[in-house]
Amino acid sequence: MPPLSAGTDAVSVVGLEHAGATILTPAVLGSIQLTDLLAWVSIAAFFVALLLRWRGALESARYLATSAWIAFGSFWLSMVPYYYYEMQSPLQTVLALAALPLCAYTGYLLWDGRDSLFVLTKAIAFMGLIYLPVETIPVFRAWLIETTAAQTHFAMELLGHSPGLSEGANGYMSRFDFDPNETVTGRTTYIILACTGIGSMAIFGGLIASVKAPLRRKATAFALAIGVIWFLNLIRNVFIGLASPWGWFQQEWLVSFMTTYMGAEESRVSFLVAHNYIAQSLSVVALVGITYAIVKIVPEVLAPLEEVLFVLTGTEYDLFDALDKEHVRADGGPDHEQ
Repeated sequence: MPPLSAGTDAVSVVGLEHAGATILTPAVLGSIQLTDLLAWVSIAAFFVALLLRWRGALESARYLATSAWIAFGSFWLSMVPYYYYEMQSPLQTVLALAALPLCAYTGYLLWDGRDSLFVLTKAIAFMGLIYLPVETIPVFRAWLIETTAAQTHFAMELLGHSPGLSEGANGYMSRFDFDPNETVTGRTTYIILACTGIGSMAIFGGLIASVKAPLRRKATAFALAIGVIWFLNLIRNVFIGLASPWGWFQQEWLVSFMTTYMGAEESRVSFLVAHNYIAQSLSVVALVGITYAIVKIVPEVLAPLEEVLFVLTGTEYDLFDALDKEHVRADGGPDHEQ
């Protein structure tokens, strides 16, 4: 297919980045946007609620945790415009829209006395504690983005592509510097924080940290999750980073469908298909697989997962029994490790 006309600024984001007031940006004193504030307030409130519960102030802990869950849902709701208009991602848009009612319902269940939800609250708190500092402290953010970009570029070189790296729109050396006159679409991509896998790492880190289990097993599970996520994320970045400039999905019927019904720019079709549909769908499969592997090592994480299922379905599930696991409890119950 002949190259599509596009200038050197035709760049797609491999993940998530600046979008005005609807996206998390590096926070500095006196310059904290609404999304930053909602995220930090909700995570801090989660931890304070857990502290209150630990000190025996159960009723106060329930009320505060309920408010924290609502704030957390509001944070995700504030991300909807970005997912819909900028990223054009149906999956992320739907999940962000669903977050507020689900979080509000979780808070209601806690307020109504379902104290087992505190383990899920603890998991979310630790997820935020892992993710937010990386998101909001510039030095950590820059290191993670540029390291991921360098590793992705090295993997591209192994496949015979060596575009070089230049400064992306986010100000980091993270842009794959393909010549727009030599590629099919004239576009390229640059790495941002969501491309580093830190979100998935925070999810599993929070789950593992939230339960009581021997440190050796928890460390093993965490190392496994981080290693697998890093490797799969590298493959994902290379796939999207090559599919976009070389137009792997610029087939005529796809271009027609995406431009007519999805409002996509013609030259962005290959990026959107690779990123929003193929990569995101496979990411869900990967998360399920990693979860199963982690459960084999730390079955205690089934407890917060049971609470997630109850919130989603209103039905009690015994995952320990379903997966033939000895019923070890996240609150430090029986653990007969040999």
